[in-house]
Amino acid sequence: MAEQITCWLGMTLMVLGLGMPQAVKASAQSSGDEQATSRRLEIVAPFDIKGADPLLSGILFQRMQVVETLVEVDATGELQPGLATVWKVSDDGLEWRFTLRSGVQFHDGSRLDAEVARQVLEIARAKPGLLKSVPVERIVAEDQRTLLIKLSEPFAALPAYLADYRQQILAPASFDETGTAQQVIGTGPYHMLRMTPPLSLEVTAFEDYWGEQPEVRQARYQAVSRAEGRALIAESGDADFTYGLDPASRQRLSKSPRVTLAAAATPRTMLLKVNANHPAFQDPDVRRALSLAIDRTAIAQVVLRYPRGASQLFPPMVEGWHDPALPELHQDVFEARALLDAAGWTVGEDGVRQKDGQRLAITLITFSDRPELPLVATVLERQFHAIGIQTRLDITNFSAIPAGHHDGSLDMALFARNLAMVPDPIGNVLSDYAGTPEAPGGDWGAMGWFDADFTAELERMAREGYGPTPEGEDPRAQASGVIQQALPVIPIAWYYQNLAISHRLQRAQVDPWERSFGLSELRWAP
Repeated sequence: MAEQITCWLGMTLMVLGLGMPQAVKASAQSSGDEQATSRRLEIVAPFDIKGADPLLSGILFQRMQVVETLVEVDATGELQPGLATVWKVSDDGLEWRFTLRSGVQFHDGSRLDAEVARQVLEIARAKPGLLKSVPVERIVAEDQRTLLIKLSEPFAALPAYLADYRQQILAPASFDETGTAQQVIGTGPYHMLRMTPPLSLEVTAFEDYWGEQPEVRQARYQAVSRAEGRALIAESGDADFTYGLDPASRQRLSKSPRVTLAAAATPRTMLLKVNANHPAFQDPDVRRALSLAIDRTAIAQVVLRYPRGASQLFPPMVEGWHDPALPELHQDVFEARALLDAAGWTVGEDGVRQKDGQRLAITLITFSDRPELPLVATVLERQFHAIGIQTRLDITNFSAIPAGHHDGSLDMALFARNLAMVPDPIGNVLSDYAGTPEAPGGDWGAMGWFDADFTAELERMAREGYGPTPEGEDPRAQASGVIQQALPVIPIAWYYQNLAISHRLQRAQVDPWERSFGLSELRWAP
């Protein structure tokens, strides 16, 4: 067991070692040959398949390398050519030209050209999502390989937005007359063989792929909701990649001779979303009291088995947005109680605080797709009780969080948010924390909290980029400081992607940006 734990920690350090994470490689022996074409790679993870449209399960199609985007991202988070080989912006920042890769074929045999890309982006722009917020005036296919995106005002983050999974380029035959995808016909190294929502999909290598042919020719994804079920599949040897392992499963699998445990730091943070419209949480000092009640070190090390908790919203791997000089979030129960006392919330006879006849009793909702969330929610319930807040836990479906945001019924919610789903985090920050006084924040961000100056500064950064302020400071670090001060969400822990990798594989990678399972790079062990 000690040897396996050392291996796990070593692989974690490989990821964390030099600022930006590097691929984590599972050790095995040399590549097989004859059996490679007949083997099927098995992937097990907790996330259901909801349908063919990119808005529903597009991130899974991207991870399975069925679909591609115009712009890609490397292991350090830098933008790279995808289906577009180069892009240029005019001096006034209003015209972006993307040169498309030649010789790209969709899985149905049709060809990619600028007109097809235009049609797909127009469909994406008409749907909810980040692209809808970009100031696009029009999209034009100037010739077969040149796509022009004309803006009404500069938007420096446009290439990063086009790397988002919701902007995946599908063949025209994928869509029905309403613009809803009914099939997943992409350009990736794998094409869809069959899909059975919500539990499984199978892919096979695409012989006419524009890039290199993968050694792994077949793969299957299975959605398994329960963590112990995923661990049993890994332990039995029936899975090559098993994602979403809880601490108990990791400890169990550390003894298995069939798998190696791997972990990679990701730009994902466990957050407590707080309804700032709640009579108590309108006061930022009460939100600070909540934060001060939380023992992040204990949650990270004892519950999650992570090295440390989150001292601010963005983890260190998200350069620029993570501010090493920002005062760290910490636990101080005595200060938390003092803040609540000063805010007029006094402890009642039953130990629950009250003010003006209202008890400070709230509901905290979370979901079990990520098995660690209910465990952490249980700990938070006890830590809030210690400062006089009664917390009722509601373990439900993740869709209850955006629903509660929209109808105003949400008190608090615990979830994990990928802060760099768009490689430039400005996309997530804008969608989560900007808005209007009437509609502040987003489903997975602020609720009832709005700062006009902060929103204006975010919009300026999206237009102009991240040049230093007149005081010579990084505006991204300043933005992180505003969120830390106001605490519309309360960071709990920075995430690690934990998985078990079968010894049947010679070369396996963990993508820290959670964009790909890396199927095309895999090699079978003999």
